[in-house]
Amino acid sequence: MYARISESDRLRDYIRETRLLQNRMFVAAAAVLLLMFVVLARLIYLQVLNQEHYLTLSQNNRISVVAIPPARGLIYDRNGVLLARNLPAFGLEVIPEQVADIEATLRALHEVVAISPADVKRFRRLLKQKRTTRGVLLRLRLSEEELARFAVNRPRFHGVDIVAGVTRDYPLGASTAHAVGYVGRISEDDLDQLGDSNYSGTTHIGKTGIEQAYEDVLHGTVGFEQIETNAQGHRLRILKRTPARAGRNLHLNIDMSLQQLAGQELGGNRGAVVALDPATGAVLALVSQPAFDPNPFVNGIEPGDYQALQSSPDQPLYNRALRGQYPPGSTIKPFVALAGLELGVTDAQRGTFCPGWFQLPGQERRYRDWKEEGHGVMDMTHAISESCDVYFYELAQRLGIDRMHNFLAQFGFGQKSAIDAPGELTGLLPSSAWKRRARNQPWFPGETVITGIGQGYMLATPLQLAVAAATLANRGVRMPPRIVSTIENPLTRNKLAQAALPPLYTVPSGKAANWDTVITGMTEVMHGERGTARGSGAGAAYRIAGKTGTAQVFGLKQDEKYDKDKVPLHLRDHGLFIAFAPVENPRIAIAVIVENGGSGSGAAAPIARKLMDHYLLPSVP
Repeated sequence: MYARISESDRLRDYIRETRLLQNRMFVAAAAVLLLMFVVLARLIYLQVLNQEHYLTLSQNNRISVVAIPPARGLIYDRNGVLLARNLPAFGLEVIPEQVADIEATLRALHEVVAISPADVKRFRRLLKQKRTTRGVLLRLRLSEEELARFAVNRPRFHGVDIVAGVTRDYPLGASTAHAVGYVGRISEDDLDQLGDSNYSGTTHIGKTGIEQAYEDVLHGTVGFEQIETNAQGHRLRILKRTPARAGRNLHLNIDMSLQQLAGQELGGNRGAVVALDPATGAVLALVSQPAFDPNPFVNGIEPGDYQALQSSPDQPLYNRALRGQYPPGSTIKPFVALAGLELGVTDAQRGTFCPGWFQLPGQERRYRDWKEEGHGVMDMTHAISESCDVYFYELAQRLGIDRMHNFLAQFGFGQKSAIDAPGELTGLLPSSAWKRRARNQPWFPGETVITGIGQGYMLATPLQLAVAAATLANRGVRMPPRIVSTIENPLTRNKLAQAALPPLYTVPSGKAANWDTVITGMTEVMHGERGTARGSGAGAAYRIAGKTGTAQVFGLKQDEKYDKDKVPLHLRDHGLFIAFAPVENPRIAIAVIVENGGSGSGAAAPIARKLMDHYLLPSVP
């Protein structure tokens, strides 16, 4: 019924199965060997042939280097008054990787905290520059109310958080706007120009004033953290930390009590005041009016507010002290007088008759004196003290424009003063060569006449007038003006004084008596019976040497008279004044200009007197 399996058949099946198993084992072994060879070859490729490349990629994936921005240096005045500081501030930061819908989140956040279009625009720009795993700042300087509102709504905003930082602040606001300047957010143009890893992580840079001029000193040195991250870029731990080094502090020569008083005395007028220490060139005050609050510029001023500042007819953003270029008017007369003495064109006793007008030989045009009936016979001292135009018309004609140009240039006119602040303009000191070059025209004798009283093409900045007055006080030694006095290490509090700078120029002089004559004339301006600023010099506890000036804003026809009451305010004459005191040992030189103020004696000289009293007499408030 059942077939019997023979022993030989059973043996043949066993042999076949054994061979099949051996073949399979051989194939499997070959496959294993092949795979091992592939893995070994890949390892050789990765770890031997391309070891350096893949090691770098691995390290970059594992270790993230984050910049630590340094604390910016502080700025003080000469008496330790804080002018620029760093305040703690809380900002709103978004981590894009953790936010499902950026646009929806921005709309929702706007219901909780104020987010301007400028904030959103800046956020989008930063978003393109940073990795999605890094926080991107949306708002800075949240108010306490905004912080509280966000804290209540925090669960709604995954990937949005409050971050602590610092922001620049100017506690005295507009009083320091033009001298200290302000910082602002680093723009793409700034980054292109910097090209420096020392600005990694830094968000602000000096934009104007001392903040810009001393950026390298104030900024400090950036620090770094090496952070271990996972494959998604999330922070695991800090591997290494190199702390940032804070920027150096600056101590200025500016006396803020004098600075603020100058602003108060200018009041609602447009104008400028510059005060210097003649011996050192230290800038004691540098005021441009009207000014502006620099604080909104730090983190981005609203476009509407900026447009209002730009379009204002008073031009508050314009630094009149360094960039305002005005006809110097009669403030130039002491320097023209000194030129006449030094160049041997006249002497102190030589008299000039003033009938109230001056005529060039062979011409009909009359150049009028400010005093219609004339001054009579004038020597140099009286011509300076009473500001006789006719005397200086005649002297300028005898000097000639080119000799006047060369002599006045020695006092800094027509050139930058080398002040340690950006933006200074050169003014204009005309010459016959300048007119040929700039206008392609010859120089006319009548242009020489009016240059002698600081009109015509001649322009000077308030800073140049202050430097010239200081040079006169120094009897020819012209010092470079300096705003910064010392640089301080914030850790050790050690102060490093700025190296004393040598004079920029020393006016060669033939006789000391020539300087005496001019300075005596300027002293008579303040203290003489007929001095044009005798009202401002009355009762002074020290002697002042000064000179008033009135600069025309528009020209008059030959027979036309100037009537202030019929002239619009913006076309009225500028009032100017220069002075130094005490005459025997000058400690302050000053230049004041009041735009459309009418006259130097009425508008500018009283301001200078109050400032000199404040500085020279400690008991005077």
